[in-house]
Amino acid sequence: MKPPDPKITVLMPAFNAEKYIGEAIGSVLNQSFTDFELLIINDGSTDATEKIIRSFSDERIRLINQANQGVSAALNIGLLNANAELIARVDADDICLPCRLEKQFNFLRTHPDYVLVGSDAAYVDRNGDFVFLLAYPAYSDAEIKNLPIAICPFSHVTVMYRKQAALEAGMYDVNAHSFEDHLLWHKLMKKGKVSNLKETLMKVRFSPGSLTIDDEWRGKEFKKLKQAAIRNTAVSPEDGEKILGIIRRQNSEKTKTGAYYSLLAKKYLFNNHNIPRARQNIRKLIQTYPVKLQGYLLYGLSLLPESLLKTLYKMKQNNSVYAKAT
Repeated sequence: MKPPDPKITVLMPAFNAEKYIGEAIGSVLNQSFTDFELLIINDGSTDATEKIIRSFSDERIRLINQANQGVSAALNIGLLNANAELIARVDADDICLPCRLEKQFNFLRTHPDYVLVGSDAAYVDRNGDFVFLLAYPAYSDAEIKNLPIAICPFSHVTVMYRKQAALEAGMYDVNAHSFEDHLLWHKLMKKGKVSNLKETLMKVRFSPGSLTIDDEWRGKEFKKLKQAAIRNTAVSPEDGEKILGIIRRQNSEKTKTGAYYSLLAKKYLFNNHNIPRARQNIRKLIQTYPVKLQGYLLYGLSLLPESLLKTLYKMKQNNSVYAKAT
């Protein structure tokens, strides 16, 4: 029987997620911690997403259907309808490892002054094959709050946070298209302490259909608008329309597929040194965008020794952080 007052609301927005949502739901229902509700906001899906959700008979699942409004609006509807004080975020194409809820619940229960906790994650490709292990630049509250604001300190789908703190912070900014989470973290950090656990509790999936693509593919105007928004912890409706316009112009299968191969190539080069896999994705990137210089540059980098690649990657990260922070 569904718990009347669950300890955790697992919040899952879904839009045309028929390919992966069954596995995502199964990973939540298979948790070692069982006192939760799974609140799914079906954001106007036109495929079999709703049918798959309804195929599960577990009473802990709650479904809210709405016309398509975007992920921020869907998350805000979820927050306003959540029955629990703790919110665990999950996307409809990701996989919770069995002890995810238990580990984060115990942390927040024993650390009442913390408002949010994230975790490490294993990133996989659209087929579920391992790509790299995410390791954060900061784990403790002091380390996280000392990061330049341009660095997103948490992976959205790994976090558990206190609902009341999110409500007081103004929830998700509906104008912060594709970086609504990054903006919320900076507002939540003013409400209490935060942390990342040095444990892999999620499998996060890269796929061409994912909402967010590499900022490098968005262009200079997008990055400028995003950086200004993060600094101001707000996005004006006017800037929100500009950001949305950029995203809509890039909402093509070719762009999303090219960005997907580019991201995988870079992860295999710099985060999980696997040259055959890197070149496999570089070739697919060049086939998709034969006139784009990036594919050929990445292939040139794949000829360098691993030690030099790591040095170049570290230099790029430092220069990027410096440029964004000044």
